[in-house]
Amino acid sequence: MKILVAVKRVIDYNVQIRIKTDGSGVETENVKMSMNPPDENAVEEALRIKEAGKAEEIIIVSIGEEKSKETIRAALAMGADRGIFVNTSANIEPIAVAKILRKIVEKESPSIVLMGKQAIDDDCNQTGQMLSTLLSWSQGTFISKINIENNTASITREIDEGLEMLELKLPSIITCDLRLNEPRYASLPNIMKAKKKPIEALSAKDLDVDTTPRIKNLKVEEPPKREKGIMVKDIAELVQKLKHEAKVI
Repeated sequence: MKILVAVKRVIDYNVQIRIKTDGSGVETENVKMSMNPPDENAVEEALRIKEAGKAEEIIIVSIGEEKSKETIRAALAMGADRGIFVNTSANIEPIAVAKILRKIVEKESPSIVLMGKQAIDDDCNQTGQMLSTLLSWSQGTFISKINIENNTASITREIDEGLEMLELKLPSIITCDLRLNEPRYASLPNIMKAKKKPIEALSAKDLDVDTTPRIKNLKVEEPPKREKGIMVKDIAELVQKLKHEAKVI
């Protein structure tokens, strides 16, 4: 069995986000970037499936600017086998990502596509579902547990009411939650080995996918700062202020 894992290069989650002075977007110059955290969980789970003897090869795919190769190398250093890099503009929309991944899936014929439940930069949570529709494959989203047996994936997913257990017939698209596992650290020997692992370079044009944005970004701005609160001495004063000043009751 072959596993395809999609990873994205995003601003590191420890970095304080800054808006560009012209309001055109988020500042990314000289900012630390890293692999999207839920994508790390997807890579880790693929490695565990392979280590259990249920997969033969793990392929990492990243779509974006040239520096996205660094994200692929990070996944290869964790233990993945090879990478595919698709060169596009930085602001590629989920539907274009899904169409590119469909082409890669048709080329590589994996049994499972793993990816993070969503990216922390735009929080769209759309790519996995779109890819499932384009391929007419089964899908499991927000999963916190997975077991592969006899061409079936038994998954546990987190929903508002609690936990939902499903059985998915492979091939399938699966998006991973942060609670699925604890991603491993890449050792120095594996980091060195990753430099020699192959990364195939493609472009959206090679795959005949139109990545023209369908949404026009007008302006990006920070949310208004929260006003300082006030202290009240008792419930009566609180009710009075809610009624006459805030006018919410």
